[in-house]
Amino acid sequence: MIRKSILILIQVLLLTSGVMAQGVEMADTMRSNGKIYVVVAVLCLIFVGIVAYLISIDKKVGKLEKKINS
Repeated sequence: MIRKSILILIQVLLLTSGVMAQGVEMADTMRSNGKIYVVVAVLCLIFVGIVAYLISIDKKVGKLEKKINS
């Protein structure tokens, strides 16, 4: 089981390294056009939205736990 997991991990790492090498040209093109900042901004907005959603769910769960325990 562990041996299989290690082999799968090695394969994934090898495959992703090949994909990353190809993506450099695209990143250079987007950076030269100034579009990379738009991509970074959108990713940041998505991340902030997910964090805000998780915080609101945590607060709701906390209220429910207090209600159940009391």
